[in-house]
Parts: sequence; C-alpha cells; structure tokens
Amino acid sequence: MQRRDALVNIASMAALSLTASTRLLAATHVKSRLLVVFLRGGYDACSLLVPVSSNYYYASRPDISIAKPSAELTSALPLTADWGLHPVLRESLFPYYQKGELAFVPFAGTHNLSRSHFETQDSMELGQALDGPKNYRSGFMNRLATVLSGSTPMAFTDRLPLTLQGSAPVPNTTLRSLSKPSVDARQSNIISSMYQGTPMAAQVSDGFHVRDDVMREMSTEMDAANRNAISAKGFELEARRIAKLMKDRYNLGFVDVGGWDTHINQGAATGYLASRFNELGSGLAAYAQELGPAWRDTTVVVMSEFGRTFRQNGNRGTDHGHGSVFWIMGGSVSGHQIAGEQVRIEQASLFQNRDFPVLNDYREVLGGLLQRQYGLSASQLDSIFPGATPRDLRLL
Repeated sequence: MQRRDALVNIASMAALSLTASTRLLAATHVKSRLLVVFLRGGYDACSLLVPVSSNYYYASRPDISIAKPSAELTSALPLTADWGLHPVLRESLFPYYQKGELAFVPFAGTHNLSRSHFETQDSMELGQALDGPKNYRSGFMNRLATVLSGSTPMAFTDRLPLTLQGSAPVPNTTLRSLSKPSVDARQSNIISSMYQGTPMAAQVSDGFHVRDDVMREMSTEMDAANRNAISAKGFELEARRIAKLMKDRYNLGFVDVGGWDTHINQGAATGYLASRFNELGSGLAAYAQELGPAWRDTTVVVMSEFGRTFRQNGNRGTDHGHGSVFWIMGGSVSGHQIAGEQVRIEQASLFQNRDFPVLNDYREVLGGLLQRQYGLSASQLDSIFPGATPRDLRLL
C-alpha cells in the first residue's frame, strides 16, 4: 500500500504539473508569440534604466549610482537626454534598443501598497481589480489563453504559476536542469495502468506525453552541452531552450527569474546586480537569436512586482519600493523609446518621499499591448483585466 500511495502521489504531481489536453497539443498555432519574464524579488529599476539627467539621483546614491554617459565603459549607455542603460548590457540588449526592437516603460507597476513580495506578485499575476474579491484560480495569462483561438501556453517553471492557473489547461516544465526523469518509462506505464478507465486517465497520459516531448525536443541540445559546447550556467541556456520550444510548439510562455532582492551591497556598474543584469541580458539576446525569423512575430515582456527605494540604504543596497520599469522587446516592437507617462525625477516627485510613483498601471499597459498584438475586442480585454482601461502606448 505504501508503494501504491507513492505512485499515486507521483501521478498526481505529473497530472498537475505537466497536464495538457489533447486539444491543447493539437491546436492550430497562433502566429504571434508572447513570453512574459517575471523578475521575482523586485529589481532595482533605477540601476537598469538610469535617470542620468537627475542630479537628485546622484545625490541619493553616492555609492551605487551609474555614471552619466561618457567614454568610460562603466558609464551608462545613452538612450535619451534623460535616460541611460546599465553598461553591462552594452553587447547584449543595447543593440536591440538601437535597432528599434526594445523599449522601456518607467513608472510602471501596480497600485498595491503592501510592499510584500508575495502579496504583490500574487496581485500582479492574477491581474484582477485591487478593490474586489480575489479568485486565486484565475490568472491573467490563463484568461488570455482562453480568448486566443488556438493558443498553446506553457509555463517554463517548476510549478504552475498563479498567472497561468485557470480554466484553460496549461502544462509546465522547468528547463533550468534537464536530466533523467524521476519517473522512468517502466514506472510511467505502471502509473498509467493504475488510472486506466478512470476520469484521470487522459490527464496522466497527457502529462507523460508532454514530459517526453520536451525531453525529445531538447535531446540534441543536451548532448551538445555535455560536450561543453554550451555553458549550462545561468539564464542563457534556459532561454535558448525556451526559444526552441516556442519556435514551433508553444506561443504563450511564462518564466520567472529570482535573485533581485538587493538589500545589501547591490553594486553599481559592477557587482551583484550588474551580474544579474548581464545574465538576464545575455539570455534575452540568446532567446531572440535562437528564434531566428520567428523573432519577427514575438514579443517579450519583462516585469517585476515592484521597484526599490530611490535612495540607497545604509548597507549600500535598496529596500522594497513601488514603481518599476517594464521592458518590451520583440521583432515587431516599436522600440528605441521610453514610453508611457513620466515625471521629472526630484524629491518632490517621489511616492511617499521614497519610491518611483506608479504612473503606468500594469493592467492598462499590458491591455493596450495585447490589444495591438492580438486585435482583441473590448469585451475580451475586460475578461483578461476586469475593469481596467487599456492604454495604447504604441509599443507594437
């Protein structure tokens, strides 16, 4: 009985984490692709998109500010008269901005004021109105999948994230480390036979099919990595794997990247945060390169639950803030711009005298983006972001 219980638990996990209906796997593909990259931990947006025209920024960050654009390699990369880009992105993402395939939306985020990682992440992933009851079984990306005819969503995560939970069946699988499955073929057959003739039979079978399909798709790349042809460290390899699957199989994806809670010694042009930006930038560039011609029909949204305090703290880091900066990247993006409502950065413009204000509500910004990308109607957008008014920032 103990062995059978263990197998039942394994099957349940397979059904929950890898289940995809045959309708989902066989659906006609939507041409356009969307990948949402969620930076968990609240990244320091002022180090990514540097307010180079603000003297108050430099006064507020004597140890962790990024120098104004100059000939020095450690200075910000020039974007506009008011904004610069972290120098570690010179080789990876700066070229995409220059050729018009990358834009930024500062002062973006949610009006949730808890400054709690978990509460704010949940709120943003749900995409529901702040002043109403919450349905924790209905994330905004799942609602998007239900209105897109022929959508094939996938969560590239260990567990199905809140944003993809809902009525549409969504598989998930982590690509950070691909190795021998914990359940081998013999065990898979045993588990499948246990559920034969039950309501869960199709779910368990589909779960194993998704796992096997992903492993088969990645087998060639894994062999190359084992010969040290590709580094297995960091986000770049994971991003390439995601691109391989989204090129032909999935058109709606979600991945999260942790490690952005920089309370202590976050660094400036170099250091811990710079290394994280470098890893992320290299990964996003690799994702675009791996897609090849499919990049033309792909949009990437990079977001985080909140920004961080405008002033550095006593530990040469930053604390939980409010407004953040979103990244919009893709082959058809109207890039080379800093989009959305903005305000001159000085002490008087800070939210509660400490943070970026939220001037561009994420539900409105994403609603406007989805409207352009998919041509959704007002009623469809309202089903994704109930009560929100889409704002068309002309990012596509």
